[in-house]
Amino acid sequence: MRCATAAVSIAFVVLAIAAASTDATAAGRGKPRAPASGGVYIVTVKPSAGGVDSRTYYISILTAVVGSKEKAEEALIYSYTTALSGFAAKLTPAQLAVLRKHPDVLQVLPDVKYSLHDHDNLN
Repeated sequence: MRCATAAVSIAFVVLAIAAASTDATAAGRGKPRAPASGGVYIVTVKPSAGGVDSRTYYISILTAVVGSKEKAEEALIYSYTTALSGFAAKLTPAQLAVLRKHPDVLQVLPDVKYSLHDHDNLN
């Protein structure tokens, strides 16, 4: 009998947590916030051809966007090579628009922080 009572209590706790997270999402909490004036973006690109070094490839893409190799190296934050082909870079909205049109770019997503408890949106 004790096990059945404990199981029912656990089920109610799980349902309460699920309801609370649904309410938070409906109220606008827990959603990603895109940067308003530039920010960091995760860029997925086509794999480099012919054994070109990944970092060199990413810098070449960024150079076409930001205008110089030096600015591209400053914008590059991280290179992804294991799970996907891509990089993280700090970009302005204008640079972002140009990058999205680059033929080697597959996807560009803002690097956002997700939080279950977003105190900024509390009523």
